[in-house]
Amino acid sequence: MSSLLTDPLLEPFQLGPLTLRNRVVSTSHEPAFSEDGMPKERYAAYHVEKAKGGVALTMIGGSAVVSPDSPPAFGNLLMYKDEIVPWLSRLTDQVHEHGAAVMCQLTHLGRRTSNYAGDWLPVLAPSPLREPAHRAFPKQAEGWDLARVVADYAAAAQRAVAGGLDGIELEAYGHLLDGFLSPATNRRADGWGGTPERRLRLALAVVRSIRDAVGPTFPIGMRLVIDEDVPGGIDPDSGISAARTLIAEGIDFISVIRGHIDTDAALARVIPPMGTPSAPHLEFAGWVKKELGVPVMHASRIADVATARHAIRDGLLDLVGMTRAQIADPYLVAKIAAGQEDRIRPCVGAGYCLDAIYQASDTKCIHNPATGRELLLPHHVPPSTGPSRKVVVIGAGAAGLEAARVLGERGHRVVVLEAAPEAGGQLLLAARSAARRDLLGIVDWRLTESARCDVRIRYNTYADAATVMAEAPDVVVVATGGMPNTGFLESGSELVLDTWDVLAGSRPPAGDVLLYDDHGGHSAMDAATAIAESGARLHIVTPERTLAMDVGGMNYPRYFGILDRAHARTTLLQRLRSVRRGADGRLVATLFSEYSELETELTVDQVVVEHGTLPNDELYHALVPGSKNLGAVDHRALLATATQSLTPNPAGRYQLFRIGDAVSSRNVHAAVLDAYRLCLAI
Repeated sequence: MSSLLTDPLLEPFQLGPLTLRNRVVSTSHEPAFSEDGMPKERYAAYHVEKAKGGVALTMIGGSAVVSPDSPPAFGNLLMYKDEIVPWLSRLTDQVHEHGAAVMCQLTHLGRRTSNYAGDWLPVLAPSPLREPAHRAFPKQAEGWDLARVVADYAAAAQRAVAGGLDGIELEAYGHLLDGFLSPATNRRADGWGGTPERRLRLALAVVRSIRDAVGPTFPIGMRLVIDEDVPGGIDPDSGISAARTLIAEGIDFISVIRGHIDTDAALARVIPPMGTPSAPHLEFAGWVKKELGVPVMHASRIADVATARHAIRDGLLDLVGMTRAQIADPYLVAKIAAGQEDRIRPCVGAGYCLDAIYQASDTKCIHNPATGRELLLPHHVPPSTGPSRKVVVIGAGAAGLEAARVLGERGHRVVVLEAAPEAGGQLLLAARSAARRDLLGIVDWRLTESARCDVRIRYNTYADAATVMAEAPDVVVVATGGMPNTGFLESGSELVLDTWDVLAGSRPPAGDVLLYDDHGGHSAMDAATAIAESGARLHIVTPERTLAMDVGGMNYPRYFGILDRAHARTTLLQRLRSVRRGADGRLVATLFSEYSELETELTVDQVVVEHGTLPNDELYHALVPGSKNLGAVDHRALLATATQSLTPNPAGRYQLFRIGDAVSSRNVHAAVLDAYRLCLAI
């Protein structure tokens, strides 16, 4: 570890008139926490937590929109409304109170939004080219459109100044400004296209109008694509040339982007998920810094302190974006300063923070339940004000480990009983996929934190009621997880494998394999990967209208690439009814379409099914009669993180709760949230 006195990450930095206390930034992104397009209490609390955690600069309004014909795609702030100014002021004052600076990104989304959102105005683009990701057919912008947009940018910048912000950043990748810059999306032959100078005309007009509106010293940056990495698009030479021209007109800093984002596959290369190299564009950003004479920042899978420190120490960046890393742990900088790097909750690169926006409307960290819930849940576990209690946790998967960590930090005496020889539960299976190995960080961090609190874990201990009672517990938390559910079949469940069989390697794929996915999550895709890479012939069947319904845009491109290269077959809208043994010894799967009401049969060598899990709840039900609460949970108290006080059985000896998949088949985030908010009040 570098000496804290010489740690390059902790050195202050002068950005124009603005003194930043260190080199770590949370770059502009949209967590979709806005209300009515305003950064109200929840939005502010999310950024204030990072300020408390030591960040130098937190950037709000990822894609805050400047015009009504740039309707929000995912909770974007509405910077074209005057009513946003007091909300900006409140947020800014709170962030400043904790020593951080705050800026807002401004943009016109161009074609990267929907025709059918907001006020249903036609979306704009330099040329009428559809954007694949958001499916909009844009209007080719007219001169009066562009004059209006330029004025809207200036007005939005003035609102930023009025709201007390420390600067703004203009978005120019995948949106309107770079849509004009790129020959791949600007097919015009008029005064707004055809040559590099004319393609740059809109961006220059925007910068000039903003600079006139905010004065000479207010910091203006640009998140700029320097290399689109697409045939016929912006290449590094033209990107650097455009950057220099924009800098001469008033841009004070550049946030470097490499790549394009009009498809999910392309976006996953710009914002890489787990299973990809760390900081893939960092060296490129360092080259850009050498070419330009202004401060440069960059964020793309810079998730660990060592990589961030290298970026600053070796002069590749002036400011390092650790955005997803601070979604996982907003106190990252404070822990560096305190010499506690080993206590930083790791970003494992699961991409759930982004995928959750599209799946459930807002950002969530896969294993920090407090992120986005700052008004409800603390990021630091407070010590209990009551007596220390003896707690037995059964199961050392995600839910059980979180329960043990939180209870240990609360000051309770905790013992964990785990049947397996190591902790991790289903995460161990998921991490068998090379691309998902970083999920083990969820386990390792909790083991380290639990050890600090003297939590005892007894492995190879298959707990029954007598084992639990021998510990004389005051509280029992059942986190025994679940087992694969194959009982949904009308017949033949004894003939099928489940995805755990494949992932654990206990039943190697062979021949023709039918993988039936009635779940839509990562488990089936991880199994599909293992089957495809084994050389077996894979045929995926799902009753859904698309494959992997619950795998978001940051992760499915990798899976689909593997399936495509393996020439896997896919059948949609078919439900697996039954499996039987054919006369030749192979398996005959009967499929049914609810749409045609027809049955078909497929003959294969193996059938693998993914239908979620059923709870391992025998121990829980055995313990219910002896508990004070009979396993009951007061949901109002749970949501308020208040003490659970239900006592329908006053003669009981202990409180009993179950969490995670021991309740029902859900994901990692749900398991961790279950444990966290329950145990905060014990």
